[in-house]
Amino acid sequence: MSYEVTIEPTGEIVEVEEGQTLLDAALRQGVWLPFACGHGTCGTCKVQVLEGEAEVGDASPFALLDMERDEGYRLACCCHPESDLVIEADVDEDPDFAGHPVQDWRATVSAIEDLTPTIREIRLRLDGEGMAFQAGQYINLQVPGVEGTRAFSIATTPGEPNELALHIRKVEGGAATTWLHECLEVGQGLELSGPYGQFFVRKSDPKDVIFIAGGSGLSSPESMILDLLADPADTRRITLFQGARNLAELYHRERFERLAAEHERFSYVPALNAPLDDDAWDGFVGFVHDAAIAHFEGRFSEHKAYLCGPPPMIDSAITALMQGRLFERDIHMERFLTAADGAEGGQRSALFKRI
Repeated sequence: MSYEVTIEPTGEIVEVEEGQTLLDAALRQGVWLPFACGHGTCGTCKVQVLEGEAEVGDASPFALLDMERDEGYRLACCCHPESDLVIEADVDEDPDFAGHPVQDWRATVSAIEDLTPTIREIRLRLDGEGMAFQAGQYINLQVPGVEGTRAFSIATTPGEPNELALHIRKVEGGAATTWLHECLEVGQGLELSGPYGQFFVRKSDPKDVIFIAGGSGLSSPESMILDLLADPADTRRITLFQGARNLAELYHRERFERLAAEHERFSYVPALNAPLDDDAWDGFVGFVHDAAIAHFEGRFSEHKAYLCGPPPMIDSAITALMQGRLFERDIHMERFLTAADGAEGGQRSALFKRI
């Protein structure tokens, strides 16, 4: 049995199978609804049922208040339709969003490389034609023996649909990342779904582009930068600011230095906030947002900015950019929210939106 859900104000129609959530059905049919945590705790995917009946599901009472439930509000990530529905959703349509449908995939681990003492790259080969995605999007990975899924950004480009690279930081006490670092072997099979996310370059906007990345947050910008540089018709200037604590944690430096030498429109600025004496570091010393301020002399207007990394880094970068006259419509970021496994630091949000 399935139910037909009409989404207002766009008029799009989604078929929801029995036992399937509204959000899952929409994403798998290429219909984007705003969402973040995906497990009923943040309230981002709140919709109002105008006609029909739908279960509340496992929505947190903090994300969906009793009064809202009485008024017909539901969380799309939790609710199961009990009839055909007409719902109203706060859909912010983006002309640059391709809307590739989410699908399930079986992948084989083709390579593993330690990038830093805490970050490793895992390459996954997909069967068939591969995954259609936009540079900057992510996948949900099922880790054996771990309940639920974990979200990881894709570091490769859409031009490599059969080979996905993930940059995974080992989190102390994290069940999923510990298994991926200590137990995973080349040749093993893994299950995943994707693509997810609204974090991608707005190619219709001609403004020059700033990327600010920290730690394993480099994965999305790496995919986006490689994709931009592969387009000979794109003339925008691109600047990447990569932050790390010390030289051992700064990975793919040689790759970006080579790209900067090959492409006049690409600039690369690495920054270490606590270099060791043995690093013999002669580059920028300080936090990555300070490197951006110094490079642009505190003036960021007429740029698009994409931020990816730990929440404190993102908060500092937002402050710096806005003080430098870059407004919220031109700042895009990854937004991290608490997930079921708090030790993992939160599941990556699928909603990467303007601040």
